[in-house]
Amino acid sequence: LYEGSVKKPIMTSLCFVAVAILGIFSLTKLPIDLYPDIETNTIMVMTAYPGASAADIENNLTRPLENALNAVSDLKHITSESKENISLITLEFEFGEDIDVLTNDVRDKLDMVKSELPDEAENPIIFKFSSDMIPIVLLSVQANESMPALYKILDDNVASPLARISGVGSVSISGAPEREIQVYVDPVKLEAYNLSIEAISSVIGAENRNIPGGTFDVGSETYSLRVQGEFSDATQMNDIVVGNFGGKTIYLRDVAVVHDSVEERAQETYNNGVGAMIIVQKQSGANSVEISDAVMEALPRLQKNLPSDVKLGVIVDTSDNIRNTIDTLFETVILALLFVSIVVFLFLGRWRATVIIVITIPISLVASFIYLAATGNSLNIISLSSLSIAIGMVVDDAIVVLENVTNHIERGSEPMQAAVHGTNEVGLSVVASTLTLIAVFFPLTLVTGMTGVLFQQLGWMVTIIMVISIVCALALTPMLCSRMLKLQPKQSKAFKILYGPIERGLDSFDNAYARLLHWAVGHRTIVIVSCMSFFVLSLFLVRFVGTEFMPTQDNGRIGVIVELP
Repeated sequence: LYEGSVKKPIMTSLCFVAVAILGIFSLTKLPIDLYPDIETNTIMVMTAYPGASAADIENNLTRPLENALNAVSDLKHITSESKENISLITLEFEFGEDIDVLTNDVRDKLDMVKSELPDEAENPIIFKFSSDMIPIVLLSVQANESMPALYKILDDNVASPLARISGVGSVSISGAPEREIQVYVDPVKLEAYNLSIEAISSVIGAENRNIPGGTFDVGSETYSLRVQGEFSDATQMNDIVVGNFGGKTIYLRDVAVVHDSVEERAQETYNNGVGAMIIVQKQSGANSVEISDAVMEALPRLQKNLPSDVKLGVIVDTSDNIRNTIDTLFETVILALLFVSIVVFLFLGRWRATVIIVITIPISLVASFIYLAATGNSLNIISLSSLSIAIGMVVDDAIVVLENVTNHIERGSEPMQAAVHGTNEVGLSVVASTLTLIAVFFPLTLVTGMTGVLFQQLGWMVTIIMVISIVCALALTPMLCSRMLKLQPKQSKAFKILYGPIERGLDSFDNAYARLLHWAVGHRTIVIVSCMSFFVLSLFLVRFVGTEFMPTQDNGRIGVIVELP
């Protein structure tokens, strides 16, 4: 490998340039998010049965559904809750299973039992949970005079335009009152006219309907006929004929009072006293930061289409936290690259050698972006942390090769010959040392459960980076050494003045380490007992270290969620 790369520098350069270009292209296409896409192992089945009691829900809905869903494969736990009007069944599966496949299996089992459910029950709704369900933006809405019609205003002028933004999965309105036509029936008049609530309800439902009336021909043209019966105003309901008594037609206004009002809210949102909240969620795999930027850009335009008393604001914009976290990690990666370059220069004392190291580090890192793009992952704190971890390790192989090649050149060998022989001497050691690092990180790709969901990406990225670093150390580094390194000429006076103290400091460090090593070899018992004692004492400190699933993120906000009965 190294001999071929030294003899064919153009081909070697083109191969690594291609990797760099493909990696940079992949980087531009990667979505940015805070965490990797975490699909949980839970599916919920919700079935509504309006008007049914909890006992009816349990007997007629929950039990038949549970019996059918128990046959779903890879099911770990199943729990159910039967309440008035609704049945909730929660299915927990083994981690690592494809949630989409499990969802299809659940849907098939529900189709098999659907015929056994009551006719009045609605179709079961399946919910699968993932990190994509976390809201991207929470918008506040303040309103005064427009409060009764706020839901309709927001639905038409805010929610619908936001839902058309590329990458937005859903836009929901929370806490805004919805319009409701309320019919208050006088029970005394009902009894007097021999009517019932059920009869009036069915008449209202039948009257408030647009009915197709067939077709008719005019010349050579055929037209559709439609009878429009839907009410455009609540007062029109007063003229509905609900019955006949004693030869007299009974209208709805004779037995009831119609109010055009708003429904009683089960959920309310308060922002400075009044208002509502708009929740924006993304599609799976979409770029959270781009969606947030598009929503923020659209807000001034949407505000112009709203009544003067309706004001939009931002409660939470998760892209701020994502952007700050990603920027911090990017800064860490850049600083790590800078400090590694400085350290290499200080220890080697050659600017050409430093340039070689600086070239090999980015190529090893950008190759991991190809993996992220190919697997549909995002740029997040796990992937960027992988880069930070790997930066210090990718230079090890290149430095070992570079140092040995430099020694050969200093002993008088030609650069091309020194590159081949120097790499050959340490090649096996470089591969062995890198394989030990891969042996540490690769098992993370095999971990199951929630830990595996989080750290598989870390394991794969570090493993890929280390593999590329071996190839760079055994191919790119020898080729660059053969072209860039040469016998060190006599140093200038300025270089000796600047680098002289550093060189003397390194020599002093070498001498101190030699003395320490000599003492440790002569006092083996003390060294072994000291190390073992330190290890044992450190184990006692483990119980004082707290544990939690994720590090706490303090973004300076305090949120309170209140659920109303």
